[in-house]
Amino acid sequence: MTGTATVVGTGIGGLATAIGLRRAGWRVTVLERRAELERYGAAFGIHPTAQSALDRLGVGDALRAHAVPYRDAHIRTPDGARLARLPLERVERAAGRPELLISRPYLLDALLAGLDAFGDVPVKLGERVTDPDALGRGADLVIGADGIRSAVRTARFGARSGPRGVGTVAWIGIAGIESPVHGETWGSGRFFGLTPVEPGRTNWYAAVPGATTAEELRGLFADWHDPIPRILDATDPATWIRYEMRHLYPALPSFVSAGADARIGARTGTDAGTDAGAGLAAASGARSVPVALVGDAAHAMTPNLGQGACTAILDADALARAVAAAPPGRTGLTAALRAYDRERRRSAQRTAFGSRTLHRFMSTDRTRLRDAALRLLPG
Repeated sequence: MTGTATVVGTGIGGLATAIGLRRAGWRVTVLERRAELERYGAAFGIHPTAQSALDRLGVGDALRAHAVPYRDAHIRTPDGARLARLPLERVERAAGRPELLISRPYLLDALLAGLDAFGDVPVKLGERVTDPDALGRGADLVIGADGIRSAVRTARFGARSGPRGVGTVAWIGIAGIESPVHGETWGSGRFFGLTPVEPGRTNWYAAVPGATTAEELRGLFADWHDPIPRILDATDPATWIRYEMRHLYPALPSFVSAGADARIGARTGTDAGTDAGAGLAAASGARSVPVALVGDAAHAMTPNLGQGACTAILDADALARAVAAAPPGRTGLTAALRAYDRERRRSAQRTAFGSRTLHRFMSTDRTRLRDAALRLLPG
């Protein structure tokens, strides 16, 4: 089927969804509350499954033009001793291609170029959306891709699910030197990661219980193995990004709402969950526009598994495929949204749960037990 869609949010998930829907023949408008696109640095790991999704979206070649393979990486102790090898070789062997790392601005550029190639997809900045139904007068479908504090999610699904902190502060940056080693170093209650991002530069990230200044962060890692102190010294603190690690909790019962005319889950008896927003609209006699959530709006997770961008890309691809295969009409769209939710919700929420569980394992102060368990992993 084809129709008219409004995508709220210009992050990875929003832009990828806009491309997928436009490729499926939909008319698409993209709205962003900020006055300009966020172009801060940091590297995304793109798993082979997400690479295949980007290929289907037509931007795979642009991804590979700026990405670097991620192959040899280990988990280490603060003194540099190796505990385990990250399973990158197994990933590459199973998929026939390696995991790739790409700077966030490059991936955004690839997606924006893919969208610009159509020549008819407006991206409107400075547009704050608080009521998705207000968009329903000009759209058959609204996609909430507006992040962990999604206004679209709150308006349709209520405020029960929202950002929840995990008690850890994350710092990220890109140093102007190449690290001789890659992977993660796990200490007591904190960890540090190093990945390639492009020739001559290294992406790094750190997670600590506190550390409010750059000097405090440097002090926490001053006696850790080389090149961690050098990496921090080689990065301008003005470019460091600090944020409190959060995830979406509790998990949503559905990523979709078909609107008052067709309540997904509540009428069908599927596991898609209930639709409180649609129920309120039905009770008031109002017609509510169908809504689908993608990316952090649907399943924001801690960054420990490095799958945030990948899950957003997989969401976009799955949603586009579902609506493209659906027959015309509201019933067809309802079935497409149900198919999208069935394909993505449990998978994405398992990934989010796994990432949160890994965070607790990485951040424990019971390091002897943790490190002993890591040494048992296959090398």
